[in-house]
This record gives sequence, C-alpha cells and structure tokens, in this order.
Amino acid sequence: MKIESATVIVTSPGRNFVTLKITTSDGVTGLGDATLNGRELAVATYLSEHVVPTLIGRDPQNIEDTWQYLYRGAYWRRGPVTMAAIAAVDMALWDIKAKLAGVPLYQLLGGASRIGCLAYGHASGADLPAIYDSIDEHLELGYRAIRVQTGIPGLGSVYGVASSGGAGTAGTVRYDYEPAQPLGVPSEEQWDTRAYLRHLPTVFEAVRSKYGPELPLLHDGHHRMTPIQAAKLGKSLEEFDLFWLEDCTPAENQDALKLVRQHTTTPLAIGEIFNTVWDYQYLITNQLIDYVRSAVTHTGGITAMKKLMDFAAIYQIKSGFHGPTDISPVGQAAALHLGLAIHNFGIQEYMKHSAAALDVFHTSYTFENGLLHPGETPGLGVSLDEDAAAAYPYVQAYLPVNRLLDGTMHDW
Repeated sequence: MKIESATVIVTSPGRNFVTLKITTSDGVTGLGDATLNGRELAVATYLSEHVVPTLIGRDPQNIEDTWQYLYRGAYWRRGPVTMAAIAAVDMALWDIKAKLAGVPLYQLLGGASRIGCLAYGHASGADLPAIYDSIDEHLELGYRAIRVQTGIPGLGSVYGVASSGGAGTAGTVRYDYEPAQPLGVPSEEQWDTRAYLRHLPTVFEAVRSKYGPELPLLHDGHHRMTPIQAAKLGKSLEEFDLFWLEDCTPAENQDALKLVRQHTTTPLAIGEIFNTVWDYQYLITNQLIDYVRSAVTHTGGITAMKKLMDFAAIYQIKSGFHGPTDISPVGQAAALHLGLAIHNFGIQEYMKHSAAALDVFHTSYTFENGLLHPGETPGLGVSLDEDAAAAYPYVQAYLPVNRLLDGTMHDW
C-alpha cells in the first residue's frame, strides 16, 4: 500500500480552514488540519508545492519515519507554517492507520485513560451583568469550567469579549467566536495594561462570589504583560483560585517566567503560539509552567504532541490543548483522541464550530456533562464533504493588531 494522492482543500464556512486529504492505493483516506489563523494560504502553499510531491509513493503506515523525513529533510526547521504542514500529514496518516485497524485513534495511543475530556468554554462581557449572562449560558450548555474575559472601562474592543462588537465580521458572528475579520488590512485595537490590572481582580472577586468556590475559572492574558506585571496579576488573583492564568507574558524570554513564579502560586498555562518541544524544554525542565497550551495542529501533529506530553509528565505538567474555532474539527478530534489517551491530561479548550462548518466537517465527537469524547468511529472520526466545502471559497481575513493608547504597537 502506498500514498496515491494528497490534496489540499481550503474552505471558509464562517472562517478559513486548510485540510489535507491523503488517499492510499487501497482507497483509504485520512484527513489532517493545517489551519493557521490569518496565514492559511502560506501553509496551503507549503503543503501543495513542497510537501505533497514528496508524499506520493510513500508507505502511509510509516508515520514516525515520515514525520522525521518532513522535519529533518526540509533543513529549514520549526516555525508555524512548517509545523502546521507536518501536523496535517501526521494527523492524516494516523487517521489512515486507525481506519485500517478498525478502531478509533485513541486505541492506538494506548486506550482511554478517562471517561472523557473536561472542557472549558469562553464566557465574556463588557460588564459584570453581561459576564454573568455569558457564564449562565455556558453552564446551561453543560460546561463545568469557564474562561472569563472582560471588557476594560475606557477601552473599546478587547480580545475575547463578545460585546466588543467585532466590526467587520460577517453577519452576526460574535467577536469571541472568530476574531479574524475579512478586511483588507488588520483592524487596530487599543490597550491599557494598568487599567486592565486594576479592573480584572474586581471582576474575578465578583464572579467567584456569585458562583462559589467549586467552579473552575480560567483567564487568558494573551501575552500583554511584562514579567513584573504578570507577577502582580497572578498574586492579586490568588485568592480567587484560578484553574490557570494563560499566556501572562510573551514567552520568548523564558527566564521571565522565573520572576512570575517567584511572586505567585496561580497556575500558569503557556504555549499557544509554540510550535515544537524545543520551545518548551527550558520551561518544563525548570517547572515554570503547569499546563502545555499548544495545538496539535500547530505543533507537528499527534506524533510530536504525544512525545511532548510524555516529557511534560515527568515534571507533573498537564495538557491544556488549544482548541477554539481556529482549529478545524479535524484538529479538535486529534486533540481529543490524544487527550483521552495520555495520563497527564488537564483540560481541553472547546468552542462549538458554526453550523456551516459542521455542514462541511461531519464529526463523531460528543460533548455531554462537561466532557468531550472523540467517539468510537474508526480513525479520527471526522469526514469532509468536499461539495459543501467548495461552496465556501477562501476569504482573506486578518486577526486584529493592538496599540497602546500612545500609538505604540503592542502584543494583541
């Protein structure tokens, strides 16, 4: 059996997705997610022009060898485009292997380590009443863990806050559903870190008071703080017992996390924009984080993430795989199969995809009583309706950019 063809499919049912479809000489197909939000065509081109020609004729069952071939053989290693492309191939090959075995993928990864994967949802609002409404909505949907994002007095659009408006988004799409906007250039937002640091603890004080001590609460700082600011925030949030504080400071300067750790016991989640185990090596061995935030889609696929999580397990660090709607249902399914199998699973980010996206991607994973499960369909459990995909052509879209009040460019 050989790889007979590999096709890159770009579709935009509400947002852009890049999918790789590999077909074997026996007619077995596998899907992989290669979506890189705001830079989708870079990965699509990398795959179609550079990777696909090297796949034809290869044995689809030699997954580890193919991974190493694509990583080491390119010479130019790492980076989000390369690693998303490798991830797509890796997922598709695991999908094929599990279909050939007639089992859901998690069975090939060691079987289930739990009955389901605890999921957290995204609640937000411009003010406390709106935040309460959003939390109540998520609790009614069955979520048992909630990320809380809040508007900041005096600022307009703020990352992750539904009521910020989402100017430029199509139709009635909420801002926290898909922030990439179909504009000619990225929209610009304003930011004031001191106002944020003053306001956020008051929000968590109110939310914790209203919902009690048992509900796991999370927050995403989205790389917007300096190390000392992150340390200050983590310390001020300790009494509200957060499940984690995510991406509190840009992690390129990894020593910065030492300063944060010295000042707070609030658990830290890092790595949404990381691409390889090398981005984590220092943070893990020095125990500067508590949760790995990478996406299977952006970090080399299932093969690479399984190794990364086994490495993290030595240091009692758990998973918190990236999983909003800029990960396609294929990538979400891959994360769920891996999360169900590994021992050191922590929590899974989950936003339900739009109805249009689910018309294109047919899924077998389920969400019930706060838990996600990948299902029992052989392989990843996701199929792609190519006719439906063709009805949604690519739409150029950009994530916003961020400036301080004086106009200085800042992390978005």
